[in-house]
Amino acid sequence: MAHILSNIVLIGMPGSGKSTVGVILAKLTSLNFIDTDVLIQVSHGQTLQDIVDTSGHMALRGIEEKELLTLNVRNHVIATGGSAVYSPIAMKHLKSDGIAVFLNVDLPTLELRVCNFDTRGLAKRPDQSFADLFHERFILYTKYADVTINCLNATPEKICEKIIKELGLEKRKAADESGG
Repeated sequence: MAHILSNIVLIGMPGSGKSTVGVILAKLTSLNFIDTDVLIQVSHGQTLQDIVDTSGHMALRGIEEKELLTLNVRNHVIATGGSAVYSPIAMKHLKSDGIAVFLNVDLPTLELRVCNFDTRGLAKRPDQSFADLFHERFILYTKYADVTINCLNATPEKICEKIIKELGLEKRKAADESGG
């Protein structure tokens, strides 16, 4: 019998809606929800920006990788930090029991949403612009994505509908409800 992947792993840029969509998606699919940025902040007692300010962006990436590698959950929606895709080992771990869903949002939309670029706690080089970060990470998001969801002009609820349809979860839910 084939192993059914139990987690939905949301990847994408800061401002793409991973946390917002993740909470709604978890409710709609009766899954638990984890926001890995929150896990990092709780386990380290610091905001992501404090980590970047005191230890640098590479330290944040290292902390994120360790946190992702310690995740051992089933039946969760996992909202990753935007920089999770920099770690091949962490992505392999997440995808071992999860399907990676890339929330694809265009750069102009992201620039409107992310007004706190310099204080948001992004794992980026100090000299790196948001556009540079977008182009660098886009390649990685598409590399790791099992499914890409076009989020242009879509509400979080509509994005969840697209994910559920793309993953065939409405069929599984209907089968569960009918007892088969």
